[in-house]
Amino acid sequence: MADALKYMIDKNGDKTSVLVPIKTWEKITQEYTKLQKKLQVYTGINEGLSEVKEARKSGKKLQTLKDFLRESNR
Repeated sequence: MADALKYMIDKNGDKTSVLVPIKTWEKITQEYTKLQKKLQVYTGINEGLSEVKEARKSGKKLQTLKDFLRESNR
């Protein structure tokens, strides 16, 4: 049972902390990092869609994909 969690308790018997095996902790942090990256992508997409929606409402002209790619290759 190498992956067992160990809990620290206070004098009232309430759990206050947890001791996690290093391999389990590494998996947790790796997954957390992946989720953070996904969130950044989704947030960027959401912001972009909001920008397009606002531009359409106001009649503001947006950069075309072709122009964006041309600019990105400089």
